[in-house]
Amino acid sequence: MVSRKWGLAIAALACAIRPTSAITWVYVGLLELFVMRDRLRFMFHELVPVGVLVLTLTCLLDRLMYGSWILVPLNFLKFNFLSSGGDYYGTHKWHWYFTQGFPVMLFTFLPFSVAGVILSKQWKLSGLIAWVLGLYSVLGHKEFRFVLPVLPLTLMFSGYSLAAIATPNSSDSQRKGSSKIHTKCHSKMQLAIFFLLATNIPMALYMSLIHQRGTEDVMNYLSKEALNEKVNGILFLMPCHATLYYSTLHRNLPMRFLDCSPSEEKGILDELDRFMLDPVGFAAEFAKNWSLPSHIVLFDSEERQLREFLIANFFKEIRRFFHAHFKVDRSLQASVVVYASKGLVYLNGY
Repeated sequence: MVSRKWGLAIAALACAIRPTSAITWVYVGLLELFVMRDRLRFMFHELVPVGVLVLTLTCLLDRLMYGSWILVPLNFLKFNFLSSGGDYYGTHKWHWYFTQGFPVMLFTFLPFSVAGVILSKQWKLSGLIAWVLGLYSVLGHKEFRFVLPVLPLTLMFSGYSLAAIATPNSSDSQRKGSSKIHTKCHSKMQLAIFFLLATNIPMALYMSLIHQRGTEDVMNYLSKEALNEKVNGILFLMPCHATLYYSTLHRNLPMRFLDCSPSEEKGILDELDRFMLDPVGFAAEFAKNWSLPSHIVLFDSEERQLREFLIANFFKEIRRFFHAHFKVDRSLQASVVVYASKGLVYLNGY
């Protein structure tokens, strides 16, 4: 009883910090409720008190921080579920998690995970995975990170199937001889592990060391330049949140990136959209009121269009960083560029 209350408290805190955690905990709670005898006692003596306590504490904290009474989970629900605010950042087909998103995350572990689900017959756990993927599929906006919480569960099924490969069937062992069966199972296990290592290690190295590294490299470079007092301000003519920003710079310097905040009115273009449609026109208009930065950072696709504008404003290229990123249209841009007044930085490859 006590441990269940602690579990409810942890679940409530998880939902308060990240409301989408409720997707997982609702499934777990419904299973618990289904097998419980005294459901009313559980609801009114445990669930409701814990929920009200955590919600009250979070509301008080939000009141302190915002200066007014705000129910953050309700606003989160309105924006992401009721008004489909997340669709502003792009949408996918309803089946994306099942046909593309989650299979890409599992990569070559996918067949082992499917086999593990079938062999283990742990339908409650596999049901949780299907529940999470199914509910997120209802939303138009989809991202890999949304379904990360069920990835470890799926990999557990993968481990189960690998363990099953290594464990010979008892009836086969008695019929054909245990030593031969063990040797055969051991060979299959080794082959499966070699296959997983051969496919996942190269991918891990590429994704960790090469893919989209330009935005990280450019901030490390600017951080060193700022430490030597060679940077007075930075303008990022690139998508919002494309770089590590102050988390890498660690200097109190003015920086600016293109705003991509969703508008309450449909059809209103943000700064990023206007820039991507007409980089030269946007930059010329923006320059009328800008506080001249010492450095400008952008991707090489836009740099080619803005080169004359930058030179006319006394900027020059100072560094170019490899980035390697395939766009949706399958074209490859491979660098980030940095420009500076008397020296500038470019990011190539978005």
